[in-house]
Amino acid sequence: MTQVADPKARVEERARDKFEARRTELAQATLHTLAELGYARTSLREIAQNSEYSHGVLHYYFSDKLDLITHAVRQYEAMCVTRYDEVVASAESADQLYAEFAATYFATLRADAAIHRLWYDLRNQSLFDDSFRADVLDIEARREEMIWRVISRYCELADAAPALPSAVAYVTIDGIFQRALLHHIAGRVAETDAAPDQLNAVFALLTDHSG
Repeated sequence: MTQVADPKARVEERARDKFEARRTELAQATLHTLAELGYARTSLREIAQNSEYSHGVLHYYFSDKLDLITHAVRQYEAMCVTRYDEVVASAESADQLYAEFAATYFATLRADAAIHRLWYDLRNQSLFDDSFRADVLDIEARREEMIWRVISRYCELADAAPALPSAVAYVTIDGIFQRALLHHIAGRVAETDAAPDQLNAVFALLTDHSG
């Protein structure tokens, strides 16, 4: 006998889904405002003043700025963690994979600089504020997994074993990105343009043919 779902439960579930969908919509719509203001200078009222949404609307869907910022960054990262999957899937050689990964990697550095800056700002703030530290650690883990998928496929195509563990490879590559981002924001073109060579040097260390 098929069990009939409780009508009240269905209504409540639809209401929760609608509420979460609205939260996601607002988080995505205000993401660039958040990125421009940064963590320290952001409040729901300031976000409202720099967006089309009222303070009352934002406060209804988010308890405070932290709730909104964390949700916004999570939405952005959900899109980012699959950014290189197509590159990985379509690559037929290690050289091709590296070239397409590097091109995409540094293109997003320039195109989404303000949003990447917001992520690093939030990550740094988590050193002082433990209220969203778990969210940051979860996002960081998914970013590491994303980079490791690239590295694993690169080494597979190069017929080699990864010479660096996942965590070491990630913090090294992420460090290059963060440093290049700082130089880019500072307008230091030569230093920013040197980042691809730094990334190339890391990939040269990734393969271990001794196995």
